[in-house]
Amino acid sequence: MFEYIGYFLIAIVGLYILVKVFSWPLKILFKLIVNAVLGVILLIIVNFIGRYFGFNIGINAITALIAGFFGIPGVIFLIIFKLFL
Repeated sequence: MFEYIGYFLIAIVGLYILVKVFSWPLKILFKLIVNAVLGVILLIIVNFIGRYFGFNIGINAITALIAGFFGIPGVIFLIIFKLFL
């Protein structure tokens, strides 16, 4: 009977450690998803406002990756890149 309690405690501790180890990548993944959503929304806003000034940034795989991975700084980079090149 007491050995089962020991196994149970070891299983609980092991499960706790396992959840902690796998929760770190989920936090990073969640942060990347938030950056991607903010970047794409900002890219759409820039295109919406830029339409009145004759300015737009094409939404393709490269610009979506830059805006999605870097978020707001990525969109600022795309604006500066478009203005000067």
